[in-house]
Parts: sequence; C-alpha cells; structure tokens
Amino acid sequence: QVHLVESGGGSVQAGGSLRLSCAASGINHITDLMGWFRQTTGKEREGVAAISPIEGTKYADSVKGRFTISRDNAKNTLYLEMNSLQSDDTAMYYCAAGRVRLPFGPLLDASMYTSWGQGTQVTVSS
Repeated sequence: QVHLVESGGGSVQAGGSLRLSCAASGINHITDLMGWFRQTTGKEREGVAAISPIEGTKYADSVKGRFTISRDNAKNTLYLEMNSLQSDDTAMYYCAAGRVRLPFGPLLDASMYTSWGQGTQVTVSS
C-alpha cells in the first residue's frame, strides 16, 4: 500500500523559493511514476510536474523554468524545488503516485495517479 506525506509548504513573498518534499512508502521505483499537483478553492486539481522512470520529467507550461521535480529513490522521497514564486502559485500542493501505463498516458493528468497525499499549503504574497 502506497503512503505519501508532503511537507515544506509555507508562506513566501513573490520571487522567493520553497522546496516541497514527499515521503513515500510502498513505491516501486521501476514501475511507478510520481507527480505534484495543486488546487485552489473552486478550481480543478492541476498537474504541475511529474517524473516517470521511463518517460522522464514533464512540467506544466506555467512552471517551466521555475520548478524542478526530482526523486531520491534511496530516501523514498519526491521533491519539488520552486523558484521565482508568483502569487498564482498559491495553492494546496499534493504529491501523487501511479503506475506507468502502456501506451504512455498524460503524465500531468490526475487520472494517471491512484495514491495521493494530504497536501501542503503554499502561499505566495505579492
């Protein structure tokens, strides 16, 4: 059974940086993809970044060049390094895990993921 716990959220001024972490258990590093999603009140959950053992990384256009996703398999931890934060980045951020599918599916689509963390809040003030 997969268990995901996010940490690292907080409040930061625009232009600042944060690093989110997701401690994962029950993950198969060869077959499982992982991702970060975010959601604000009244909006659908949005895929931010994903990492697949086969396909590599994928980013939403809105965060390309500012966010970096990485995973440390030895520590069973997923990271999201967020730089040049903007007020539009304010949201609850969720870690997710799912199984790689063939044919490949859209890495930033929530339907690709079956396990979710409880979320960590990121607030960016201008």
